[in-house]
Amino acid sequence: MSPNLEEPRVTTAPRLQRARGTARVGLAARDGIARLRSLYQEGAAKVRFTGSDASQAVLINTAGGLAEGDRFDWTIALEDQALCSLTTQACEKIYSGRGQTPADPALVRVTLNVGAGARLDWLPQETILFEGAGLSRQFQVDLAPDAELLAVEAVILGRKAMGETLARLNLRDQWRVRRAGRPIFADDLKLKGALPSMAGRSALLQGAGAFAMVLFAAASSEQALGAIRALLPTGAGVTAFEDKLICRILAVDGLALRRALIPVLTVLLGGRPMPRLWSV
Repeated sequence: MSPNLEEPRVTTAPRLQRARGTARVGLAARDGIARLRSLYQEGAAKVRFTGSDASQAVLINTAGGLAEGDRFDWTIALEDQALCSLTTQACEKIYSGRGQTPADPALVRVTLNVGAGARLDWLPQETILFEGAGLSRQFQVDLAPDAELLAVEAVILGRKAMGETLARLNLRDQWRVRRAGRPIFADDLKLKGALPSMAGRSALLQGAGAFAMVLFAAASSEQALGAIRALLPTGAGVTAFEDKLICRILAVDGLALRRALIPVLTVLLGGRPMPRLWSV
Protein backbone atom coordinates (compact mmCIF):
# COMPACT_ATOMS: atom_id res chain seq x y z
CA MET A 1 0.00 0.00 0.00
CA SER A 2 1.39 3.41 -0.94
CA PRO A 3 2.35 5.55 2.07
CA ASN A 4 1.12 8.65 0.21
CA LEU A 5 -2.55 7.70 0.35
CA GLU A 6 -4.56 10.30 2.29
CA GLU A 7 -6.62 9.37 5.31
CA PRO A 8 -10.37 9.71 4.76
CA ARG A 9 -11.67 13.07 5.93
CA VAL A 10 -14.38 13.33 8.57
CA THR A 11 -17.14 15.56 7.19
CA THR A 12 -19.65 15.44 10.03
CA ALA A 13 -19.86 18.54 12.22
CA PRO A 14 -18.51 18.14 15.76
CA ARG A 15 -21.07 17.52 18.48
CA LEU A 16 -21.23 20.63 20.62
CA GLN A 17 -21.69 20.56 24.37
CA ARG A 18 -25.13 21.80 25.37
CA ALA A 19 -26.46 23.15 28.67
CA ARG A 20 -29.12 21.19 30.55
CA GLY A 21 -30.95 22.19 33.69
CA THR A 22 -33.91 20.94 35.73
CA ALA A 23 -35.24 22.37 38.98
CA ARG A 24 -38.38 21.43 40.90
CA VAL A 25 -39.51 23.34 43.98
CA GLY A 26 -42.39 22.49 46.32
CA LEU A 27 -43.54 25.03 48.90
CA ALA A 28 -46.00 24.73 51.77
CA ALA A 29 -47.46 27.25 54.23
CA ARG A 30 -46.97 26.71 57.95
CA ASP A 31 -48.24 29.27 60.47
CA GLY A 32 -48.57 31.77 57.64
CA ILE A 33 -44.93 31.34 56.55
CA ALA A 34 -43.71 29.75 53.31
CA ARG A 35 -41.66 26.62 54.01
CA LEU A 36 -39.65 24.49 51.61
CA ARG A 37 -41.37 21.13 51.10
CA SER A 38 -39.11 19.73 48.38
CA LEU A 39 -36.20 20.79 46.18
CA TYR A 40 -34.59 19.01 43.23
CA GLN A 41 -31.77 20.54 41.19
CA GLU A 42 -29.92 19.07 38.24
CA GLY A 43 -27.35 20.43 35.83
CA ALA A 44 -27.11 24.19 35.37
CA ALA A 45 -30.46 25.01 37.05
CA LYS A 46 -30.18 26.22 40.64
CA VAL A 47 -32.60 27.76 43.16
CA ARG A 48 -31.63 29.96 46.09
CA PHE A 49 -33.79 31.54 48.80
CA THR A 50 -33.01 35.07 49.94
CA GLY A 51 -34.66 35.24 53.37
CA SER A 52 -35.25 33.24 56.51
CA ASP A 53 -38.22 31.50 54.88
CA ALA A 54 -39.01 30.32 51.36
CA SER A 55 -41.19 33.24 50.29
CA GLN A 56 -38.53 34.75 48.00
CA ALA A 57 -36.60 32.58 45.57
CA VAL A 58 -33.99 33.24 42.89
CA LEU A 59 -33.63 31.05 39.81
CA ILE A 60 -30.06 30.73 38.51
CA ASN A 61 -28.68 29.44 35.22
CA THR A 62 -25.05 28.63 35.98
CA ALA A 63 -24.34 28.12 32.27
CA GLY A 64 -24.34 31.90 31.90
CA GLY A 65 -26.89 32.08 29.08
CA LEU A 66 -28.67 29.96 26.51
CA ALA A 67 -27.80 28.95 22.97
CA GLU A 68 -29.02 26.57 20.28
CA GLY A 69 -29.91 23.14 21.67
CA ASP A 70 -29.93 24.08 25.38
CA ARG A 71 -32.79 22.72 27.52
CA PHE A 72 -34.13 24.01 30.87
CA ASP A 73 -37.15 22.97 32.94
CA TRP A 74 -38.44 24.95 35.92
CA THR A 75 -41.32 23.52 37.99
CA ILE A 76 -42.76 25.39 40.96
CA ALA A 77 -45.62 23.99 43.08
CA LEU A 78 -47.29 25.99 45.87
CA GLU A 79 -49.51 24.16 48.31
CA ASP A 80 -52.62 25.75 49.80
CA GLN A 81 -52.15 29.24 51.32
CA ALA A 82 -48.46 29.45 50.34
CA LEU A 83 -47.00 32.73 49.10
CA CYS A 84 -43.86 33.01 46.98
CA SER A 85 -42.12 35.56 44.77
CA LEU A 86 -39.62 34.31 42.19
CA THR A 87 -37.10 36.19 40.11
CA THR A 88 -33.84 35.47 38.28
CA GLN A 89 -30.28 36.30 39.31
CA ALA A 90 -29.80 38.43 36.18
CA CYS A 91 -31.21 39.02 32.73
CA GLU A 92 -31.23 35.77 30.71
CA LYS A 93 -29.09 36.12 27.59
CA ILE A 94 -29.94 34.16 24.44
CA TYR A 95 -26.97 33.78 22.10
CA SER A 96 -26.74 32.85 18.44
CA GLY A 97 -26.31 29.29 17.26
CA ARG A 98 -24.30 27.92 14.36
CA GLY A 99 -26.75 29.16 11.73
CA GLN A 100 -28.24 32.57 11.06
CA THR A 101 -31.59 31.46 12.46
CA PRO A 102 -31.26 28.38 14.70
CA ALA A 103 -33.37 25.41 13.63
CA ASP A 104 -33.06 23.97 17.13
CA PRO A 105 -33.68 26.95 19.44
CA ALA A 106 -33.00 26.85 23.16
CA LEU A 107 -36.01 25.39 24.97
CA VAL A 108 -37.23 26.71 28.33
CA ARG A 109 -40.25 25.07 29.96
CA VAL A 110 -41.90 26.69 32.98
CA THR A 111 -44.59 24.78 34.90
CA LEU A 112 -46.38 26.47 37.80
CA ASN A 113 -48.99 24.90 40.09
CA VAL A 114 -50.69 27.19 42.62
CA GLY A 115 -52.91 25.71 45.33
CA ALA A 116 -56.02 27.03 47.07
CA GLY A 117 -55.57 30.48 48.56
CA ALA A 118 -51.94 30.58 47.39
CA ARG A 119 -50.22 33.41 45.53
CA LEU A 120 -47.27 33.17 43.12
CA ASP A 121 -45.43 36.18 41.73
CA TRP A 122 -43.37 35.13 38.69
CA LEU A 123 -41.02 38.08 38.15
CA PRO A 124 -37.95 37.06 36.12
CA GLN A 125 -35.69 39.82 34.87
CA GLU A 126 -35.63 40.57 31.17
CA THR A 127 -34.59 38.17 28.42
CA ILE A 128 -31.97 39.68 26.09
CA LEU A 129 -31.81 38.34 22.54
CA PHE A 130 -28.61 38.63 20.53
CA GLU A 131 -28.24 38.47 16.74
CA GLY A 132 -29.31 35.06 15.42
CA ALA A 133 -30.75 33.99 18.79
CA GLY A 134 -33.26 31.15 18.98
CA LEU A 135 -35.61 30.61 21.93
CA SER A 136 -38.74 28.53 22.43
CA ARG A 137 -40.38 29.21 25.78
CA GLN A 138 -43.40 27.33 27.13
CA PHE A 139 -45.23 28.77 30.13
CA GLN A 140 -47.87 26.48 31.69
CA VAL A 141 -49.86 27.35 34.82
CA ASP A 142 -52.53 25.51 36.81
CA LEU A 143 -54.40 27.61 39.38
CA ALA A 144 -56.80 26.53 42.10
CA PRO A 145 -60.20 28.31 41.99
CA ASP A 146 -59.07 31.08 44.38
CA ALA A 147 -55.31 31.10 43.70
CA GLU A 148 -53.58 34.27 42.48
CA LEU A 149 -50.85 34.71 39.87
CA LEU A 150 -48.80 37.73 38.85
CA ALA A 151 -46.52 36.93 35.90
CA VAL A 152 -44.30 38.99 33.63
CA GLU A 153 -42.08 38.15 30.68
CA ALA A 154 -39.97 40.96 29.20
CA VAL A 155 -37.81 40.75 26.07
CA ILE A 156 -35.02 43.06 24.88
CA LEU A 157 -34.05 42.89 21.20
CA GLY A 158 -30.35 43.66 21.53
CA ARG A 159 -28.76 46.16 23.91
CA LYS A 160 -29.19 49.63 22.47
CA ALA A 161 -26.48 51.12 24.72
CA MET A 162 -24.00 48.65 23.20
CA GLY A 163 -25.02 49.52 19.66
CA GLU A 164 -26.48 46.05 19.07
CA THR A 165 -29.10 45.54 16.39
CA LEU A 166 -30.88 42.35 15.39
CA ALA A 167 -31.38 41.29 11.81
CA ARG A 168 -32.50 37.68 12.34
CA LEU A 169 -33.96 35.70 15.22
CA ASN A 170 -36.25 32.80 16.09
CA LEU A 171 -38.51 33.48 19.09
CA ARG A 172 -41.55 31.47 20.14
CA ASP A 173 -43.37 32.29 23.38
CA GLN A 174 -46.40 30.20 24.43
CA TRP A 175 -48.60 30.87 27.46
CA ARG A 176 -51.27 28.48 28.73
CA VAL A 177 -53.06 29.26 32.01
CA ARG A 178 -55.84 27.16 33.52
CA ARG A 179 -58.00 27.73 36.58
CA ALA A 180 -59.61 24.67 38.15
CA GLY A 181 -58.71 22.82 34.95
CA ARG A 182 -60.45 25.34 32.67
CA PRO A 183 -58.37 27.42 30.23
CA ILE A 184 -58.53 31.11 31.11
CA PHE A 185 -55.64 32.51 29.08
CA ALA A 186 -53.65 31.46 26.01
CA ASP A 187 -51.13 33.48 24.05
CA ASP A 188 -48.70 32.64 21.26
CA LEU A 189 -45.95 34.92 20.01
CA LYS A 190 -43.73 34.01 17.07
CA LEU A 191 -40.98 36.18 15.60
CA LYS A 192 -38.88 34.28 13.09
CA GLY A 193 -36.68 35.40 10.25
CA ALA A 194 -35.75 38.92 9.21
CA LEU A 195 -36.57 41.18 12.15
CA PRO A 196 -36.32 44.56 10.35
CA SER A 197 -39.13 43.59 7.98
CA MET A 198 -41.37 42.69 10.93
CA ALA A 199 -40.44 45.25 13.57
CA GLY A 200 -42.11 48.22 11.94
CA ARG A 201 -45.53 46.63 11.53
CA SER A 202 -48.22 48.15 13.70
CA ALA A 203 -49.59 44.70 14.58
CA LEU A 204 -46.18 43.61 15.88
CA LEU A 205 -43.54 45.90 17.39
CA GLN A 206 -44.12 49.35 15.86
CA GLY A 207 -40.36 49.83 15.83
CA ALA A 208 -39.90 48.97 19.51
CA GLY A 209 -36.62 47.51 20.75
CA ALA A 210 -38.16 45.89 23.84
CA PHE A 211 -41.54 44.58 24.94
CA ALA A 212 -43.28 42.86 27.84
CA MET A 213 -46.49 41.16 28.83
CA VAL A 214 -47.96 41.18 32.33
CA LEU A 215 -50.71 38.83 33.47
CA PHE A 216 -52.50 39.26 36.79
CA ALA A 217 -55.02 36.48 37.49
CA ALA A 218 -56.95 37.30 40.66
CA ALA A 219 -60.43 38.28 41.81
CA SER A 220 -59.15 41.83 42.40
CA SER A 221 -57.70 42.25 38.90
CA GLU A 222 -60.46 44.44 37.51
CA GLN A 223 -60.17 46.80 40.49
CA ALA A 224 -56.57 47.55 39.50
CA LEU A 225 -57.42 48.47 35.90
CA GLY A 226 -57.78 52.21 36.44
CA ALA A 227 -54.55 52.55 38.42
CA ILE A 228 -52.56 50.59 35.84
CA ARG A 229 -54.01 52.49 32.89
CA ALA A 230 -52.97 55.80 34.47
CA LEU A 231 -49.35 54.59 34.72
CA LEU A 232 -48.87 53.34 31.18
CA PRO A 233 -46.74 55.24 28.66
CA THR A 234 -47.46 55.60 24.96
CA GLY A 235 -47.14 52.24 23.26
CA ALA A 236 -48.77 50.27 26.08
CA GLY A 237 -52.25 48.91 26.67
CA VAL A 238 -54.18 47.10 29.38
CA THR A 239 -57.49 45.29 29.71
CA ALA A 240 -59.24 43.39 32.49
CA PHE A 241 -62.10 40.90 32.40
CA GLU A 242 -63.20 37.66 34.05
CA ASP A 243 -60.78 37.96 36.99
CA LYS A 244 -57.67 38.65 34.95
CA LEU A 245 -55.72 41.70 33.85
CA ILE A 246 -53.47 41.68 30.78
CA CYS A 247 -50.98 44.44 30.05
CA ARG A 248 -48.66 44.79 27.05
CA ILE A 249 -45.86 47.33 26.87
CA LEU A 250 -43.65 48.40 23.97
CA ALA A 251 -40.55 50.49 24.63
CA VAL A 252 -37.63 51.89 22.69
CA ASP A 253 -35.07 49.95 24.74
CA GLY A 254 -34.56 47.89 27.89
CA LEU A 255 -34.17 50.87 30.23
CA ALA A 256 -37.41 52.46 29.07
CA LEU A 257 -39.15 49.11 29.39
CA ARG A 258 -38.00 48.59 32.98
CA ARG A 259 -39.03 52.13 33.93
CA ALA A 260 -42.51 51.38 32.60
CA LEU A 261 -42.74 47.90 34.13
CA ILE A 262 -41.73 48.58 37.73
CA PRO A 263 -44.62 50.96 38.57
CA VAL A 264 -47.12 48.51 37.06
CA LEU A 265 -45.72 45.55 38.97
CA THR A 266 -45.53 47.58 42.20
CA VAL A 267 -49.26 48.28 42.06
CA LEU A 268 -50.11 44.64 41.32
CA LEU A 269 -47.87 43.41 44.14
CA GLY A 270 -50.27 45.14 46.53
CA GLY A 271 -47.72 46.54 48.93
CA ARG A 272 -45.15 43.77 48.72
CA PRO A 273 -41.73 44.94 47.50
CA MET A 274 -40.22 44.20 44.13
CA PRO A 275 -37.45 41.58 44.26
CA ARG A 276 -34.24 43.25 45.42
CA LEU A 277 -32.32 41.98 42.39
CA TRP A 278 -34.43 44.19 40.11
CA SER A 279 -32.71 47.25 41.60
CA VAL A 280 -29.12 45.96 41.38
